[in-house]
Amino acid sequence: MAGEEDLDKLLAILQPSLLPGDFVFCTSANLKYGDFAEWKPIASYQEEEGLTLVLDRKAADDAGLAYGSVFNCITLMVHSSLDSVGLTAAVSGRLAAKDISANVIAAYHHDHVFVPKNKAQLALKLLTEF
Repeated sequence: MAGEEDLDKLLAILQPSLLPGDFVFCTSANLKYGDFAEWKPIASYQEEEGLTLVLDRKAADDAGLAYGSVFNCITLMVHSSLDSVGLTAAVSGRLAAKDISANVIAAYHHDHVFVPKNKAQLALKLLTEF
């Protein structure tokens, strides 16, 4: 099934859902794809400067990996198309208006918005109000 592309429809049926757990972004110039697979990162991205891993905070702590901020993840349960235009801008704009950072990862079926842990409930409320 193809994902939805119409922005108005996407926002009307967004269905934001807060995932359990705390997440962190870790990186190292010495990491390569596949490193720390046993810690089950929920996302990874190979950059020129090193591998970025998005991990459960406890897994990062257990692995001795350094990180900065702690995030909660809000999954937009609507099946958005990777070709849709404006969803990320609408979501991040709504959150930015309340001084909430949004680190968005688009996967095949859904978009996942990582927001600061201490602002997650407000972010969820704001996204529910679309």
